[in-house]
Amino acid sequence: MAHTVLVTVIAVPFHLDEHLPDLELPLTPDRTVAPALPGGTLWERAAVVAEEVAAAVAAEVSAGGVPVVLSGDCTTALGVVAGLQRAGRDPRVVWFDAHGDVQTPETSTSGYAGGFPVRQLVGGSDRTLPERLRLRSVAERDVVLVDARDLDPPEAAFLANSAIRRVPVGEVAAVLPGGPTYLHLDVDVVDPADFPGLLFPAPGGPGLSAVADAVRAVVAGTAVAAVGIACTYRPGSGADRALGELARELSALQ
Repeated sequence: MAHTVLVTVIAVPFHLDEHLPDLELPLTPDRTVAPALPGGTLWERAAVVAEEVAAAVAAEVSAGGVPVVLSGDCTTALGVVAGLQRAGRDPRVVWFDAHGDVQTPETSTSGYAGGFPVRQLVGGSDRTLPERLRLRSVAERDVVLVDARDLDPPEAAFLANSAIRRVPVGEVAAVLPGGPTYLHLDVDVVDPADFPGLLFPAPGGPGLSAVADAVRAVVAGTAVAAVGIACTYRPGSGADRALGELARELSALQ
């Protein structure tokens, strides 16, 4: 980015539909999204959170700002992308993650909803949340999946026939999409030996410094319209402090 922009840090202290009031964040939020949730299914409850996220993101972007959204899992990204669309920005997606997040209810052996959001963004998987958000599908060719070293066989099969581009962290600069971009960072992309307390550790990944360099390349090489950081770590692990320097850079975008 060639000029200083107004960045607003939005905290979303939830893991799916579970409120995490003690979620340890690497940045002090400017505002917090924490609605009281009704009864219902996981997706119906999560939709209440995501709708408030979408409204907050749309307001910030419409005012000329760049939201940095901190949450406890990756499904919040659906609300962020929906908010960008409502503000007239149809984003490309650069998604850092140890996992593919391209599962469906039919392919997932665990049924864990946090493994669905990339597939939901491109028009597949469970449609409850995208439909409630009026989320327009992102074209597969406009999604870059960074790392994704821990894939289940159905995910690998889907990606092998998909226009989604999957690259190692060191090669992301060569495939950056044009246009406004949603930059998503699930911190479990970092090797667990270099990052404490991950909920879903996947050995064999890049170190924190390599991930930080790749994130900087994205910021330098494309028009970042919003940032999402999935703080997928255990409380008391110190992960928030380990992430602090990179998070502060992302909250001072240039």
